[in-house]
Amino acid sequence: MNKALENLTERGFVSQCTSMEGLSAVMDAGPVTFYVGCDPTGRSLHIGHMVPFFAFRHLLQAGHRGIALVGGGTARIGDPSGKTEMRKMLSYEELDANAASIKAQLERFLMGTGSGSFFFANNKDWLASLNYIDFLRDIGSHFSVNRMLSFEAYKKRLETGLSFIEFNYQLLQSYDYLQLYRLHNCRLQIGGDDQWGNIVAGMELIRRIGDGSDGSSPAGEAISPAFGLTFPLVTTADGKKMGKTEKGALFLDPAITSPYDFFQYWRNVQDADLLRFLLLFTFLPANECRALCAPEKNLNAAKERLAYEVTALIHGVDEAERALSGARAAFGGGADGIFAMPAKELERARFEAGYNVVDLFADAGLAATKSEARRLVEQGGAFMGLPGMELNAAPNIKHTIYASVLNKDANAALVLRAGKKRYCRIVTV
Repeated sequence: MNKALENLTERGFVSQCTSMEGLSAVMDAGPVTFYVGCDPTGRSLHIGHMVPFFAFRHLLQAGHRGIALVGGGTARIGDPSGKTEMRKMLSYEELDANAASIKAQLERFLMGTGSGSFFFANNKDWLASLNYIDFLRDIGSHFSVNRMLSFEAYKKRLETGLSFIEFNYQLLQSYDYLQLYRLHNCRLQIGGDDQWGNIVAGMELIRRIGDGSDGSSPAGEAISPAFGLTFPLVTTADGKKMGKTEKGALFLDPAITSPYDFFQYWRNVQDADLLRFLLLFTFLPANECRALCAPEKNLNAAKERLAYEVTALIHGVDEAERALSGARAAFGGGADGIFAMPAKELERARFEAGYNVVDLFADAGLAATKSEARRLVEQGGAFMGLPGMELNAAPNIKHTIYASVLNKDANAALVLRAGKKRYCRIVTV
């Protein structure tokens, strides 16, 4: 097997491949151009979107050529894959703004990786001006409705309702693959398992109407002009969708998920997920990942290493250092690095009058509602205290915090903790 494919397989990326033997032969013959697409349906990617892009970097490091395709055109319709209902339609202006934001995120992640090269493309460039009648004649005629309905994405949606506009999505994504094949000799599409049907449809379209330059394997037998490789949709050991937190998805945008909260997610993964996440979400050598998780090793230290590595990749080394310092301050009881914690400004006058603990935890954002904050206190999960000191559980829902107990340094007045993992530093103004 080709070394790049061996590496992806060893690290747990590979789920399905249209022809591992054929793809391996093509990759052995020289650098292969590949692509992965991402629709700008929001202003930020979340960590679930990033599995194909981690694989993207591994392929770049192996010397292959990547295309990061932003779906400014396909997002105007919306991919039904993995969805139980139709996506919300966004304006073209919103999609363009999201595309620019996502491109910037991916550029930071992909720049300066390995000997391979990469570039961005936007399928709006060839989809936005398509003539619908010509498209149906030239492209739609190659698609079987029966075949399309056999794919899992459409089968699931038929149970809840599939709109005609969504039914066209597979044609457009297949056309993307054909365009990239013709323009850049792109031979491989990668993506999550939910994209398998779309990828296979694109390969079949290329085989039917591609330019015929499919080459042959070293043994002389004909091989496919294009290939598909998909990755598992990552879940945690308890079956939950990876990257889901109490506050929602783990987004890359620091304005949505702070670098500290991002770090804390990885720092608190389950033991059973640790090795798998080190292999998937870091670029540490596989043997080093396994060594970090050896039975005699401290798994908390390995989790800290995981959190640092992933945060540095997404947010940069400086933010990773700050998050590490803040986490050590929070869990170690020291004041050093306390300023890396997420902070919330609250009026000092509220403390002068007496701040009820339920209101405090709700206002700090550690509980979505006052009812949730009340349950948190009643169940013994609300902790508070001064920086550098042990945090104590709030005694009851009537407990009141006064300004007299606050640190004289207003910038580090009070530290709150919800449960075992979520912290907030209260700044009084």
